[in-house]
Amino acid sequence: MKPIPEDLKKVAEKVVWFKPPSEALRDSVYFLCCLMQYGTDHDIKIAKHYFDATAFVNALTHAYPGIMDARSWAYWNLIFRNDAFRAQPKRFL
Repeated sequence: MKPIPEDLKKVAEKVVWFKPPSEALRDSVYFLCCLMQYGTDHDIKIAKHYFDATAFVNALTHAYPGIMDARSWAYWNLIFRNDAFRAQPKRFL
């Protein structure tokens, strides 16, 4: 496995604080959803050096339920898909 760039590692430690960065970054959908929920503008800027817009759209398309709140979900869908009203994934218990 390639070494994780130090700046991306710091972002992963911040937005997925409960997993080691290597594990957090293994699943880009999960990592990017956590980033879009908990990351700052600076964190997003760093991540955009390593993930293109297609990766962000893919994360929104295949998002796991319960990671993003309604506000973040609407915002990032507006930014990447021009659709603030796309339904969030639901948890079924």
